[in-house]
Amino acid sequence: MIQDILNQNEGINFNSRQMALLKEHFPTCFNVDGSFDIARFLGEVKDQANIVHEGYELKFLGKSYAKLLASTDTTTIIKPEEVHNNLPENFNSENIYISGDNLDGLKHLLKSYQNSIKCIYIDPPYNTGSDGFVYQDNFNYTLDSLQEKLNVTEEEASRILELTNRGSASHSAWLLFMYSRLLLARDILTDNGVIFISIDDNEQANLKLLCDDVFGEENFLGCIARTTGQTTGQDSGGLGSSFDYLLVYSRNPNLELNGIELTEHDLKRFENEDDRGKYAYDQMRKTGSNDRREDRPNMYYAITDPDGKELFPAGPGGYESCWRIEKKRYERLVEENFIIWKKAKKDGTDIWWPYIKYYLEGRTKRPSPLWDDLDGNKKAARDLRSLFDGKKVFDFTKPVDLIKRIISIATDFNDLIIDFFSGSATTAHAIMQLNQEDGGNRKFIAVQLPEVLREDDASQKIAYEFLKDNNLPTTLDYIGIERIKRAAITIKAKQIEKKKGKTEDLFEREVMPKDLGFKHYTLVEPNKNTLDRLETFDKAGLLADKTILDDFGKSAILATWLNADGYGLTVTAQIIDLAGYTAYYFQKHIYLIDPSFTLESMKALLSYYDTNGAFNPENVVIFGYSFPDWSISEMIDKNLRILNDSEKNLKINYIVRY
Repeated sequence: MIQDILNQNEGINFNSRQMALLKEHFPTCFNVDGSFDIARFLGEVKDQANIVHEGYELKFLGKSYAKLLASTDTTTIIKPEEVHNNLPENFNSENIYISGDNLDGLKHLLKSYQNSIKCIYIDPPYNTGSDGFVYQDNFNYTLDSLQEKLNVTEEEASRILELTNRGSASHSAWLLFMYSRLLLARDILTDNGVIFISIDDNEQANLKLLCDDVFGEENFLGCIARTTGQTTGQDSGGLGSSFDYLLVYSRNPNLELNGIELTEHDLKRFENEDDRGKYAYDQMRKTGSNDRREDRPNMYYAITDPDGKELFPAGPGGYESCWRIEKKRYERLVEENFIIWKKAKKDGTDIWWPYIKYYLEGRTKRPSPLWDDLDGNKKAARDLRSLFDGKKVFDFTKPVDLIKRIISIATDFNDLIIDFFSGSATTAHAIMQLNQEDGGNRKFIAVQLPEVLREDDASQKIAYEFLKDNNLPTTLDYIGIERIKRAAITIKAKQIEKKKGKTEDLFEREVMPKDLGFKHYTLVEPNKNTLDRLETFDKAGLLADKTILDDFGKSAILATWLNADGYGLTVTAQIIDLAGYTAYYFQKHIYLIDPSFTLESMKALLSYYDTNGAFNPENVVIFGYSFPDWSISEMIDKNLRILNDSEKNLKINYIVRY
């Protein structure tokens, strides 16, 4: 467990993740001593890759250090809030709220949710100088260890240590902070996943270069400018700002986002109607970019107008253009009555021109890079205050409608979305509300640092007092937790209101109740005393150290292991009674955590394997601190080997975790 991770991290360098990928895909390029044969690698890829010897990249102090942080595993454990998680509204919920540093949270999530997240939205600190961002680091690297792990000079290692220790808000500190997190975020996205990042002018240019590095410049989908509804910087000598931005990247450059709803202005175009419904039309000749005949030669062909004459796509003055569609598609549209003809003047003569019908039903439009049609930040602040009894508990919250639009264009009904700078939990609120409106079944994962709020800080005083008055922990994450609960109550109230005057059957067809709960977990770092006991634990001793088990907690060990083994954070392990000993079973794993395992418990476990055909876990995992007695461990190992050699021909792995 923790000791295993500490030992593993000792051998991690800043490029360990990249080297692991190379070993997976190019094993023949590694020599027996583990060294990498670059000449052989170039030989493997030379026919497929355009190899360059000079390139363009973003460099900043701490970039290699950020890679190191992304490569090392977290030593935190996942502690479930059992009372909350067992409430009826939360017990079967697939939504997740994590209180903890998002760097640790992403490392945990990668173990179960790699390539599983369809959409990421984050609103990180903007590094404005007034948003409270300061890079702080609790990793205890020495000058020598940092030189070795990063392969840098003593001077550069010293500068990095100074950057991480002094609490900097420089551009380099912000980029270091973001880079490690984005490296991990990329790996949790699905192959067609997309990430939206809110930012303003302070770091927008740097973030663009950083994301080009992480996600690939070819995967940049665009930069959305959003009107905030208020102008900042009016007391400066420069320009004020009424916008912030959303940088959008995908894992697939060919990704097509969903369309958005038509506005009232858009609907005015659909003034025509036939037996199929309302429709608009656009001319069939292509105009604008790539509209020349030579650009799309397969779309230059003759068609017959209503007078029986041949018509080619020609622009003003005989300019040879092209049609918008290929000939076969045109012929199909003619058969299906999607082509209409209208006369227009060309060089002073009335001629026929074809137009393509577009019907209103089910139609959306492509999202534009300017979002000036949504409510701004003031409305978002008012909406949040209305949930918190009129109190301003959070600054700079984003509008729910903004996040709903992001989710609408980037996801389908059953997708998983994560916000690892959850803040006031706008993303969670938006997902629950959108699901209720369109019948979706999207799930959220929210991660928020449990920053301790201070009563003597004017910007935190209201939030601090609100949490204290409601007997809640006075940490920032509980603002988000409380918002989700209150938003769920509001959404349920609207469900009840909608149900009035309708039969049960009609109501169920129109609006099915959605998942409005969530499971809550806290990431906990072992304290110094626990770490000392881990270091001094005698694996050859005869007595279990139950204090280590008590420090971690059985539920935390189980939640951490289930997630580490790929089962995620919303599953429930089955309790199995082994002659009075409590074991935990889920799919391919059975977990032995308590120290009171006996020979009778072993017999009961063997009986499960022998008599229950559906019971076939491939891994028996024990908590090493509960099983220091060599005879017990040997007894388990020996009996499992006998079971492997039996007629059932099982292959059971015996795993001890420290």
